[in-house]
Formats: sequence, structure tokens, C-alpha cells
Amino acid sequence: MLHNGHRDRLRSRFLKEGLDNFEPHNVLELLLFYSIPRRDTNDVAHNLIDRFGSLSATLDAPYDELLKVPGVGANTATLIKMITSICRWYMVDRTSDIRTLNSVEKAGEFLKPKFIGRTDEIIYFVSLDAKSRILNCSLVSEGAVNEVNLNIRKIVELVMRYKACAGILSHNHPNGLAIPSEDDVETTYQLMRALKYVNVHLIDHIIVADDDFVSMRESRRYASIFDSSPIVSE
Repeated sequence: MLHNGHRDRLRSRFLKEGLDNFEPHNVLELLLFYSIPRRDTNDVAHNLIDRFGSLSATLDAPYDELLKVPGVGANTATLIKMITSICRWYMVDRTSDIRTLNSVEKAGEFLKPKFIGRTDEIIYFVSLDAKSRILNCSLVSEGAVNEVNLNIRKIVELVMRYKACAGILSHNHPNGLAIPSEDDVETTYQLMRALKYVNVHLIDHIIVADDDFVSMRESRRYASIFDSSPIVSE
């Protein structure tokens, strides 16, 4: 009964105030109500934050590592792993009305949400028509951007399938800076050359890190890669 009263108070506080003034362990505690129905979740919440160091690190922790924390079972670990995926779905869905990527800002707005909560490098390719309208956006590879991990043949197949005139490559730098690496630059050249053979322009390579992104096209050092493939403005 004591736990029920505490749960009711915490839920009521959330519904009245939101989470802004909650301590990190209170946020986790509230979440854990829905996977641990009959036990005190305060200790488990503290165990998680003590183990991983912060709320965000807890949400990003691997499933198997979560299971090693006292009080965390399969249901709790699954619930925790769902949070960043749900956040990503929410933010991606909010960009669903974006139909045209005719500026670097619009491309960043469209692509950034796709990397929310990702702890490994992943690579997306956006196929565009002659007016920079989105034909398709596909996850094309997982792993660091280099010639081994980037499936150039798959991207060529995508642009042929959707009859694209142009495309944008994008990947993330988890826990890093949105600065192109040597592999990023070399792979961009390789993809640009491959797409030229099928008369498709590589418009940009967008690199995302947390809430920041960098357009290689807009960087003086790499602008020459994209000189022959202008973004079509409205």
C-alpha cells in the first residue's frame, strides 16, 4: 500500500508538472512502474544510474548490460530499450510532411531524427527527383563509413529502382563530432563516381552527431566534390 501511494503521487506529479523538475532517478522510477508492478522501483532506478552514470547512458545501454543490474529483468530491459526507439519514431514522424530537400537546412531537419538513440554508425541514402523531391529514404548499411561497409551497389540499385536524378548520403558519428573523417571523404568520392555512371548526382553527404550536423557540400574543404550537382531551389 505504501508503494501504491508513492506511485500515485509520482504519476499525479508527472501529469500536473511534466518531467522537467524530476530528478533522473525519479524519471526512471516512474518508467519502471510499468515493468515492475509490485516492487519498489526506487532502488532499481538508483542501481541503473549508479551503473551507467546518467539517465541518457542508461537509455543507451545495451540490453545484455541492463540485465546485469540488480532488479532488472527481461521486461524492464526491453522497456528501457524501447524509449529511444519510440523517441526516434516520434521525431521522424514529425518530419513526414517534408517532401522536398531543396536546402541544406531542410536536409538536416529531415535526416537528424533518424539517428536519435543510435549508438552504432548507420548509413542512409535519400533518392531525389530532378526537383529535389524525396522518392525514397533507405537504411543502406550499418558500420563505419568506408568502402567495405558502404554497399555502393545497393545504392546504385536504389537510384535505378526509383528513377532518381540525385541523392544525399548521410551517416552518424555516435559520441563524436560531426567532422568528416578520411574514410568519409574517400567513400564520398567513390560513391560520387559510381553514381555518375548512371547519371545521378550526389548532392551532399550529411554527417550527424547528437543534435548537430555538418554538410560536406557546405564545407569549403570538400565543396568541390559536389560542384557539378547543385541543389534545386524552390
